[in-house]
Amino acid sequence: MNQNGMNYIPALKHNWLTPLYDPLIHWFESAFKPQLVKQAKIASGHRVLDLGCGTATLTLLIKQTQPDAAVVGLDGDPNILEIAKAKAAKAGLLITLDQGMSFDLPYPDNSFDRVLSSLVFHHLTRENKIRTLKEVFRVLTPNGELHIADWGKAQNALMRMAFLPVQMLDGFRTTADNVKGLLPGLLSTAEFEDIQQTVHYSTLLGTLTLLQARKPVSSNKKS
Repeated sequence: MNQNGMNYIPALKHNWLTPLYDPLIHWFESAFKPQLVKQAKIASGHRVLDLGCGTATLTLLIKQTQPDAAVVGLDGDPNILEIAKAKAAKAGLLITLDQGMSFDLPYPDNSFDRVLSSLVFHHLTRENKIRTLKEVFRVLTPNGELHIADWGKAQNALMRMAFLPVQMLDGFRTTADNVKGLLPGLLSTAEFEDIQQTVHYSTLLGTLTLLQARKPVSSNKKS
């Protein structure tokens, strides 16, 4: 996609495939999204951003798990946000859904206690991964946390081969940092601390990794 925000390419590359996104990915994401939410330890009163929320599966799961949190989902695809709004209405859950890009967040500094991201970073170029991490750092409160689920370094040759179809679909340029295991280093570059790779899943499409990182209490950084 044009990652300056123009000519946005949807999750499955074609708008006509967008209605199929939920059925295609449900079997896969149900294995790790509950663990991602559990890892984030979201408390009552927390403000939480689901970065690249898609059809809001994770956004709604966050709200269901902690009803007293204020939950916001952000995505660049207006069509997929319409699906997300319909799902939220059907579930009877009050969440906020905004359109915007991960590397240019439309929120003030120190807006969120937690930012969660699922299968977003492998769609971004190196430049926009770094820009996104700096923006997340900016909008997090001091001591706030970022929790990521995305493709990670292949654990073995089989996992490396399994990941090739993902790279062919989503692009070798954007996925290279993930499969080389570079995300923790990029988090450090953006001045996060306590960076951990917490869980690795061996899947039919490669190694999926959960990460967490914290914005230091003393930080006055602005991007």
